[in-house]
Amino acid sequence: MSLIELTVTHVRAIAKAELQIPAGLTLIWGDNGSGKTSLLEAMFLLGRGRSFRTRNSERLITRGQDHLRVIGRIQSHDRVLALGFEVTRAGVAARIAGRSADSLAELSQAFAVQVIEPGVHKLVEEAGYRRRRWMDWAVFHVEPQFVDTWVRYTRALKQRNAALRTQPDHARAWDVELARLGERIAESRRAFMEQLQPYWRESVVALSGLEVQLHYLRGWSAEVTLHESLAASRVRDEARHLTHSGPHRADVSVRIDGRPAREILSRGQQKLVAVAMTVAQLRLLKDLTGTAPTLLLDDPAAELDGERLRRFIEQVLLLRSQLVVTSLTSESRLFGVPDATYNVAQGRVQHV
Repeated sequence: MSLIELTVTHVRAIAKAELQIPAGLTLIWGDNGSGKTSLLEAMFLLGRGRSFRTRNSERLITRGQDHLRVIGRIQSHDRVLALGFEVTRAGVAARIAGRSADSLAELSQAFAVQVIEPGVHKLVEEAGYRRRRWMDWAVFHVEPQFVDTWVRYTRALKQRNAALRTQPDHARAWDVELARLGERIAESRRAFMEQLQPYWRESVVALSGLEVQLHYLRGWSAEVTLHESLAASRVRDEARHLTHSGPHRADVSVRIDGRPAREILSRGQQKLVAVAMTVAQLRLLKDLTGTAPTLLLDDPAAELDGERLRRFIEQVLLLRSQLVVTSLTSESRLFGVPDATYNVAQGRVQHV
C-alpha cells in the first residue's frame, strides 16, 4: 500500500499543490515555516481524518479561506483507490472510492499511514489518549471488524454520558450494550499487545539499549467484568455525569524497573522509546497483514546525536516502507538517494 498522487488545497500555508509520490523515498525540503510539515499533515489527513499536530481540523484551513481539501490516489496491491478529505466550517467529510465514508475510521483501513515527528516523545510523556490512539490504529488493520465495534461503542458511550447528564436513571439502559462492545474492544487490544511484545523488545533495545516494559491496562479492574464495573461505579458516574469504566479509559503503561518511563528518561530517550513503539507496531502489521504503511518523517534528526540517529535510520530502513521525509536542505541523504524531491518555499511546492 502506498500513496501515488496527492492534491492539496488550502492546508495551512499551502494554497495549492500537486505531487506525484514514488513508492520509495520522497524528500521535501525548505526553510523552517515554509510549509513542509503542512504537506505531511495533508498526507496524514488522508489516512486518519485528523492532523498529528492539532485536534481542531478547522485550524488547518488557510487563513481567509472557508475550506480545505485533500485528494489522493492509493496503490493497494493490484488496484488504485481514490480518497478525499474535506474540512469546512460546517464539519468534516471523507470519500472513499467515490462514496461517502460512514466514519473517519474507514480512512485508516483504506490508507495506512504513520508519522514520526518532533513531538513523538509525547507518546511516552503524556496521558493515555495518545497511546490508545496508537494502539487502536494498529488494531484497525489487524481486525477489520474492530472499526465497526469501536464506532458502535463510541456511540453507546455518548448516549450513556448524555443520559447521565439529563436523566441519570436511564443511563443503566446502556450498560449491557456498552459492556458487550467494550469487552470485545478490550480483548482485541489485549491480543494485539501480546503479539507486539517480541517486536517491541527487539526494537526498544536496538534503538535505546533500555529495558522498557509495555503493559496493557484495559480501563477497569481485571478482577471483574465491565458490566460489573459499570454497576459498581454508578453512583460516581451519576455524580460526575461521566462513565468512568471502559476501554475509553484504557492505557499502555510504559515503565522501567516498575517506574513510569516519563519520570526517568530524557527527552531524547523518550523519543527513541516512542520511535521503538512505532517501529515495532509497523513490523508486526507487516507480518500479520502484509501491509507496509507509508511512513512520514518530519525533521527526523531532531534531538538525536550521532549514534542514536544511526540506530534510528537503521530501524526505519528495515521496515522497507514508502518514506516521505522533510529536511532543511536538498542534500539530505539520511535514508538514501531520494526517488523524488520537492522544494517548498513560502507555501509553493515545486518538483526538483
